[in-house]
Amino acid sequence: MDKICRQHEQIVLYPEERDGRHCIRIDYAGNPTIAHLLCSDHGVIIDNAGIARIYKDKFNLSEFYDRYSPHAYIDYSRVYVRHPKPKREYTLPEGYLELLEQKRYSPSTIKTYRAYFSDFMEYHKGRNIDRLKVADINKYILYLVNEKKISVSQQNMRINAIKFYYEQVKGGKRQYYGGITRAKEYKTVPEVLSKNEIKRILDQLSNIKHHCMISLVYSAGLRRSELLNLTPKDINSEMMSVRIMGKGKKCRYSLLSPKLLEELRRYFHEYRPKKWLFEGETPGQPYSASALVKVLKEAAQRAGIKHRVHVHMLRHSFATHLLEQGTDLHTIQELLGHNDIKTTAIYLHTSNAHKAKIPNPLDSLDDS
Repeated sequence: MDKICRQHEQIVLYPEERDGRHCIRIDYAGNPTIAHLLCSDHGVIIDNAGIARIYKDKFNLSEFYDRYSPHAYIDYSRVYVRHPKPKREYTLPEGYLELLEQKRYSPSTIKTYRAYFSDFMEYHKGRNIDRLKVADINKYILYLVNEKKISVSQQNMRINAIKFYYEQVKGGKRQYYGGITRAKEYKTVPEVLSKNEIKRILDQLSNIKHHCMISLVYSAGLRRSELLNLTPKDINSEMMSVRIMGKGKKCRYSLLSPKLLEELRRYFHEYRPKKWLFEGETPGQPYSASALVKVLKEAAQRAGIKHRVHVHMLRHSFATHLLEQGTDLHTIQELLGHNDIKTTAIYLHTSNAHKAKIPNPLDSLDDS
């Protein structure tokens, strides 16, 4: 019923030039609810005739949509033209894609393997890839490292895509790859935000959807993809938990903040998501990963945080702050969905709580 009523209201956006500056005219047909929101919206100018405008350099379509879409249908076709990316054609040997799907590799891994092995075939175009030697493959990897400057993680992923063909599709032996040198990825100490920095970021998010998303990533220790794949059913208010489909389609449960639960209820009542917990401009479609990155980045800038801030830092901060509060490492491992406790143990390097309890040897010199 609410949905039907909302769709009777409409906002149409028009490009205009006023006083030598490009602006967006907001046609809202005199709707009092929209008028009230526009009056309180920073940057919107309403003239004596009731016409609302916002200068183009102050206009953010994503934020505008999030704020007004619960109240009206928004026609932004005149101010925004989506240019579809050209589809890339992949060349793959018979059985490669089929075996990936049969072995239930995740969609993201299939997409990556498909692209990387296609690059491998393109590089060796005109040659029979079944006759390539280890030296040929090593030469290709060195080309990527030295010429394309690929990262350590990408190097290893590209090797995996190649190994999948020769070992899985063709049934070759593992020692066929004895000559490929695996790059060692040095573990760096995770970057974390202080509790004060996280509070300052959240204070900058007036949009309830944005506030809920960033709060949920931090309070449940989510990866970016895990947040965007949540559905309303994944929020369990009885068990006070969040059900997460993590890497390798492994299901786990994390914490649900009572304070956030109340905010999520207000958000759900206002936005009424259809399929995903957080949806984008198109109903039934998940929120954009790049839009989430932008929301956090801009909030951090407004909060006066000078260093780089990225979404995964919230997950790191969740683990570190739990450790500082005295939560044991095995519990944090379960909440994060780590297979190996060694992965979780890296947060010991970021937590100062356990270091503060270590007696300094200088202080015990008088006792000797």
